Amino acid sequence: MMATLDSFESVPRILRLNVAGHPVDWASWQEAVCLYARDLVAWTLGDAVLSLRGGHSRIDGTQTVVNIHSIIACGGRRVPQGRSAPALTNAALFGRDHFLCLYCGRVFQPGALTRDHVVPKSRGGKDEWENVVAACKRCNHHKGNRLPHECGMELLALPYVPNTAEYLALTNSGRILGDQMDFLASQFGRGRRERESLLQ
Repeated sequence: MMATLDSFESVPRILRLNVAGHPVDWASWQEAVCLYARDLVAWTLGDAVLSLRGGHSRIDGTQTVVNIHSIIACGGRRVPQGRSAPALTNAALFGRDHFLCLYCGRVFQPGALTRDHVVPKSRGGKDEWENVVAACKRCNHHKGNRLPHECGMELLALPYVPNTAEYLALTNSGRILGDQMDFLASQFGRGRRERESLLQ
């Protein structure tokens, strides 16, 4: 459904891709309008989510109309090869792990989950995607400063670094349009697909 002038707050963020079709970031509708106005939008996908009307032509009286699509591909800003991992936040981590404790397998509200370091920091473990999992407070407390096998615990799935597409989905959770989610899901990495099959 397309937004009207009185409902700009309901306009979802726009998924921005590079011209090769790789996801780059989320753009506000205002940023998207600027990209359209500067003729930087190479192609679009998805539905038009906002239609803006401008001035009238002095020559023929037609009014300028800009339709903002949910997915836009723009020139410029490339996704560098071998870039660093996306920022590790609890919100993104819990989303990656489907709000499950990866020890007991139960689903929890975000406030009841913690970030567990599989190899504890006090034993040389790092605070990075491949060493952290979502854990309920009870399991995290029970594991304490030990490795999982030292306390009879087992991980339900291995931690992994989400790719850009998955990270964008995790950081805009709940506000993603269907066509945007379909596009991002088609580019999720192997770690996500393995996790999905394991946790079903």
